[in-house]
Amino acid sequence: MRLYDTGTREVRPLETREPGKVGIYACGPTVYGRIHVGNARPFVIFSLLKRFLVHAGYAVTLVINVTDVNDKIYAQAGAGSSVELAAAMTAAYFADTDRLGLGRPDHEPLASEWIAAIVEEIGVLLASEHAYAVDGDVYFRVRSDPQYGRLSRRSVDAMDQGEGVEGAERKEDPGDFALWKAHKPGEDSAWEAPWGRGRPGWHIECSAMSEALLGVGFDIHGGGLDLLFPHHENEAAQTRSARGGELARYWMHNGMLAVGDGEKMSKSLGNIESLDEALDRHGRDALVLYLASAHYRQPIVYGEEPLAAAAASVARIRDAGRRLVAGASPPELRPLRERYFDALADDFHTPSALAAMWEWIREANRRGQSVGDADLREMLGVLALENLLAAEAAAPESVAGLAREREEARAAGDYGLADEIRGKIEAAGWTVRDTPGGGFELTPRP
Repeated sequence: MRLYDTGTREVRPLETREPGKVGIYACGPTVYGRIHVGNARPFVIFSLLKRFLVHAGYAVTLVINVTDVNDKIYAQAGAGSSVELAAAMTAAYFADTDRLGLGRPDHEPLASEWIAAIVEEIGVLLASEHAYAVDGDVYFRVRSDPQYGRLSRRSVDAMDQGEGVEGAERKEDPGDFALWKAHKPGEDSAWEAPWGRGRPGWHIECSAMSEALLGVGFDIHGGGLDLLFPHHENEAAQTRSARGGELARYWMHNGMLAVGDGEKMSKSLGNIESLDEALDRHGRDALVLYLASAHYRQPIVYGEEPLAAAAASVARIRDAGRRLVAGASPPELRPLRERYFDALADDFHTPSALAAMWEWIREANRRGQSVGDADLREMLGVLALENLLAAEAAAPESVAGLAREREEARAAGDYGLADEIRGKIEAAGWTVRDTPGGGFELTPRP
């Protein structure tokens, strides 16, 4: 297994801290709204990476956190309760990602539940003078860490922490960043600390939680490329300064999800599609296959055309599965199966792996009806798509009838009625999808 390490900017053999074990921490969402498809990309990537590593024989612990204390949550809540908003959006996040059918991470820590560990780490940084307190705020001295900027390859003098003008007059250096923020009027959550009542900054929570759950020097730290600076740079500096060691052995960053104009999908830009909406429109299988279709380090364009292509690929796999029989696959196809897993072992290159899988399917189709499905089932299993080979349950006639009525409404141009009927189909536990070339497909909702 080889992985690209952002820290060294090279593909390196995976050498784990403990033989046969892998600890992965991936940064999860800030829950001030429902997550969008871009937020789901790292969840999918690192869940699938875990599945592959388990297949390769590793014992894997995957941690994906939830940031439920943050300025964005306060701003979104307005005069309402930020605590209630965070709780509701956390529940929505769990429900939406459950529908991806990838299983849950081994740990999903909430920042609000790890305040004691956060306070302890800030105390260590204060005692060692890597941090300083001013009027209840606590800031990290970036120039106290000689290696600060190494991960993101940035000069300290050129760094902007993105904290705006708030607290700028209290900082010793403009590049310093907040570890703790003093309680302000109107904020409805705060905790006691030796330096004053308040709440944690964004970066310290991940250092504290990852150290507690995986230990200092765990194997893989992941997240979106947009987190490289300042978030991951600051995490690395905090742990180095507080614990005397590197936080993680490898840093993995996934590329951004871009919309048609090339901008990344982002709540702040208003160009998002929520994960639950995407699942309703495209279905779980097409969405997972779409997210696996690009190499994790590359940007991926989101739109109707690539999702339609993914849906067509799902239908093609299902069709291939109907021609297979249960049992061992022919040994002549074994090299394609091996090429698939070799590609995943080479920096988790899913596009090359899928190319080998499609070649396997072509060869199997050419051979006819007696090919065993074991190889394809194994390949799809790593991508959590083995369900595509399961016998398909037929929709009840009542649901099929609704789908036909929807087709008639669409043909008549009555799209309001068509949407109303789609709602009835979904309420009955089914998803209707228009297929290329006309017609429709009914599948059970995840």
